[in-house]
Amino acid sequence: MGRSSKRKPLLEALEITDVAAEGKAIGRVEDRIVFVNNTVPGDVVDVQVRKKRRKFYEGYPVRFHSYSNIRTEPFCDHFGICGGCKWQALPYKKQLFYKQREVFNNLLRIGKVELPDTNPIVAAPDERFYRNKLEFTFSNKRWLTQAEVDSGEEISDNDGLGFHIPAMFDKVVDVKKCYLQDEPSNSIRLAIKEFAVENGFSFYDIRNKSGLLRTLTIRTTLLGEVMVIVIFGADDLKAREKLFSYLNIKFPNVTSWMYIINEKANDSYGDLDVYNWGGRSSIFEEMEGLKFKIGPKSFFQTNSKQAYNLYKIVRDFAALKGDEIVYDLYTGTGTIANFVAGKAKNVVGIEYVPEAIEDAVYNSKINNISNTSFFAGDIKELLTHDLLEKNGFPDVVITDPPRSGMHADVVHTLLNAGPQKIVYVSCNSATQARDINILDVRYRVTKIQPVDMFPHTHHVENVVLLERR
Repeated sequence: MGRSSKRKPLLEALEITDVAAEGKAIGRVEDRIVFVNNTVPGDVVDVQVRKKRRKFYEGYPVRFHSYSNIRTEPFCDHFGICGGCKWQALPYKKQLFYKQREVFNNLLRIGKVELPDTNPIVAAPDERFYRNKLEFTFSNKRWLTQAEVDSGEEISDNDGLGFHIPAMFDKVVDVKKCYLQDEPSNSIRLAIKEFAVENGFSFYDIRNKSGLLRTLTIRTTLLGEVMVIVIFGADDLKAREKLFSYLNIKFPNVTSWMYIINEKANDSYGDLDVYNWGGRSSIFEEMEGLKFKIGPKSFFQTNSKQAYNLYKIVRDFAALKGDEIVYDLYTGTGTIANFVAGKAKNVVGIEYVPEAIEDAVYNSKINNISNTSFFAGDIKELLTHDLLEKNGFPDVVITDPPRSGMHADVVHTLLNAGPQKIVYVSCNSATQARDINILDVRYRVTKIQPVDMFPHTHHVENVVLLERR
């Protein structure tokens, strides 16, 4: 294998041999690991290095000498540019294999605890159009295709509406068709872009922090309800009314038209007011006859069909008999709490987003569930001995934290509370393993169940049952 003498070399005829953490394909050259985008094990490629470190390279393929016999044809025109669905070239069964292996390796290497056999990963019901929420970005600096660059012509159409290019915060790929969310998502996005361009609405300039149209979020449910949230970078009543009036006529079946004015430097809107332009201010999902309210800021698992399978696994792991006090940490809109309430004595849900807790309370009310209590605030501050005494010490704890895992204070509070079981749901098995390592002093892992929520990505959900020693 040859290498150029450039500071960032070209690695010639590198064989891709495996998949590493976070879904990165890897090869090896001399004593270095090479991480390569958009390749699969068995590919032989020339790799242009873009990051050079003492123990590894990172790069991208510039020429394929041969393709792996397991490679599949990517179905999306934006594959290799857009940051999503990076595993399209891997057969779905192979995706499941690597996800399950990563879960086990993280629990083994980071958790460093005794493990039972891992149950076979639960495949997603749908490999495409499975998401119920997508967020798109408006940009006046869209990513130019190689053909556009090579043409040498001056490009006048620089507006784009889509997803950020990986590692390029100011570039957005102008998405023509996305396979992540079913209709009317694509139609709504394309209609908004076309109308905005025709009417001269400015797309956001992230460098100068200016522009009318900033982001677009579309939420859908299995009941056929749709919420559209437009985030504006400026408060322009005339333009806003013009846009929503047009959309309301073109898409009369949309359930909820919402908007936010965000004139801050960053895209976060948790601290901003959400306004209802038309329709309802929320949409609803349903599972086993239970209805769940979803607002603009609500957390709800983004794969509705697989979320149902996930929650059934959580309920099975908890194995409630009807006399238990259950704590549901990071409860969101109380989906899991309400889902298991029928088999528990009492359920206490805790979540840091106040709006989500309002929805959780409402969800209990509309489903005639009377044995739930919900609290809003920072979990590490709320989950105290006083709260446990007042609401009862838990027999079972269900926890579904963000990717960063549980705060150390929360983990130690659980150790002191001493529930019989902890059902730990995680979207990041590495931080889950870290927390399990701390819990190991009093709890042993008795069940492991990976669940694929996100086909064609390396992301995987994992459920672990810990039982008190």
